[in-house]
Parts: sequence; structure tokens; C-alpha cells
Amino acid sequence: MAAAETLYDVIRRQGITRRSFTKFCSLTAASLGFGPGAATAMAEALETKERVPVIWMHGLECTCCSESFIRSAHPLVKDVVLSMISLDYDDTIMAAAGHQAEAILKVTKEKYKGKYILAVEGNPPLNEDGMFCIDGGKPFVEKLKWMAEDAMAIIAWGACASWGCVQAAKPNPTQATPIDKVILDKPIIKVPGCPPIAEVMTGVVTFITTFGKLPELDRQGRPKMFYSQRIHDKCYRRPHFDAGQFVEEWDDEGARKGSCLYKMGCKGPTTYNACSTVRWNGGVSFPIQSGHGCIGCSEDGFWDNGSFYDRLTNLRQFGVEANADKIGMTAAGIVGGAIAAHAAVTAFKRVTIKREKADAS
Repeated sequence: MAAAETLYDVIRRQGITRRSFTKFCSLTAASLGFGPGAATAMAEALETKERVPVIWMHGLECTCCSESFIRSAHPLVKDVVLSMISLDYDDTIMAAAGHQAEAILKVTKEKYKGKYILAVEGNPPLNEDGMFCIDGGKPFVEKLKWMAEDAMAIIAWGACASWGCVQAAKPNPTQATPIDKVILDKPIIKVPGCPPIAEVMTGVVTFITTFGKLPELDRQGRPKMFYSQRIHDKCYRRPHFDAGQFVEEWDDEGARKGSCLYKMGCKGPTTYNACSTVRWNGGVSFPIQSGHGCIGCSEDGFWDNGSFYDRLTNLRQFGVEANADKIGMTAAGIVGGAIAAHAAVTAFKRVTIKREKADAS
């Protein structure tokens, strides 16, 4: 295994200039939502700190998290994998196999005790002593516990590792179990989604690499920088929700005009993720923008909460434009009544004044 290097050592050897390195730090800091000062701190950290060893293991999953990860644009995944971190083990993309691959786990565990990150995609099934997922001739749950013993922290990639996902759907015959229910003595960062957004995944790795600590987490263990707001809060269709303009059925006039998808079962109001701000495929789009409601894939239990086209809750939207005519008619009636009353009072006063003048003369 090669001696540990800093990110700066690696990229300078690749011929990347100081100017490009500084630009990289600025863009990465911006993508993480940090201010200009963070770019300087990031540059200093990446110049001086050793690359963080990462072991990426796979349990019960479909590899969609890896598929998402390799499509990151800010930063590019090649910069993350080849420069920022030392990805020592990932059976999906590594060249080594068999005993050679298994030896890497042992070497990393011994050489970087307490310094490596254990990234887990998928979950361990516990039924039948873990026999529903065998990795290298052993139940995955055994290898997971073994590698977690000396890890600095654990990243639970996707809904599978974070919540259990469809493998844990009722009646869950394999007893597929989230990582935090198996590993109880290590800090765990949950990065849920099916899959998570590519830039969210690389952003978490970049933060840990840069600052040498875990990002601030919410009460469910998710990084606040990406999971602190509902998709609904920043959705570009939110004005239609507030105006009471909804898609009532697929391909109706509302659908063609881009109205709110809430009545079609969109889970945006109950889902915390960065889809509406970071978006997918380099910021090109996200499900709601493509015309389909959010299915809430970053939330626990989304697979057992009924149809994707059923609303989870009934929200009372403003409906400003939908009710404008009614409000206007009511207001007009009130104003009209006030004008009529004022006119009657004025006419009464005029008659009274005329009578008083006639009596005086």
C-alpha cells in the first residue's frame, strides 16, 4: 500500500496548477454552502492533511448509490476517488479480487486503526445468522462488525444502509437491518436517498476530508447541510401550491402548465433532502421538475407508506388565486354595503338640515 499523501501532493504530481487548485477549493466550498473564508481553510487542510483511507463495503443493495456517486460533478468523482481520499477497497470498482482484495481490508484495519472511514452501501440481513448475504465466504454482518471496530466513523449510504429500504419492507423475511441498529459504538452519518444525490455524497466525503470531523447532524443522524429543509420549501412549484393551483390528473392543463403535484401524491412537503436546490445530473433536473411527484425516498419507511400516489398528510394551502374571486365578492359586498349606508346617512342629514332651515324661517 502506497505511503499516505495529501491531496495537494497528488494533484501537483498530476500537473494541476496552484491556480486550478485554489479554484477547485472555492467551487467545492460554494457547493457545500460555505462562505469565502471556508475556501482558504479548505485549501490549507488539503495541502497539509493526509488523504483519508476509505473502505467501501456492500451489503444488501442494488448498487444505485455507487452509480450515483460516480456521476458527481462538483467535485468530480475522479478528483474524490483519485486525489482527495484513498479509496483502498470497493469491490465494485477495484481491480483486486478474491484473497488479494480481502488482504486489503486486513492491512487497512491494522495500519490505519482509528483513522479510516467505513462507507457502507446496503444493509446486513440478520436472519439465519446472516446467511442471506455472504461476502468473501462470510456473512456480511460479521465483516461489517469486524471493520467497524477500528473505523473513525461510518457513512451509511442511501436508504438501504440508513433505514433498511425495500429489503426491510414488511414482512422483512431476511430481517434486513439498518447499520445503526447493528453498530452501536461508532458515529454514523446517514446519507439517505434511493439513491442519494451524487454531490451530497461527495460533499460529505469532502467535508470530512477537509475538516477532519463529521458535519453537524440532525436528530436522525443526517448532515444538516443537505437535510435541514423540506423539498417543498425550495421547490420551484411552491408558488402554485400557495395559489391553490394543482395537477388534478396526469396530463391535464395543470400538468402542462407546471402546477403543484401535491394532489398527485407528491411527498415534497414531508421529505427532507436537497433535491430542489442541488438537483441531479450536475444540477440539470430532479423528479418534480420532470413532472413526477417526490416519492419521499430519503425518509424512513417510505416503502411501507402506501402508494407513491397517495398523500401522506392533508396540508391547508393558501389558495390565494383560487379564492380571489370569492374574497373579492365578499369585499365588494362589504364595501358596497358601507357605501350604501354612508349614502343613506348623508341623505338623512341633508333632509334634516333642510327641515331645520325651513322651520327657522
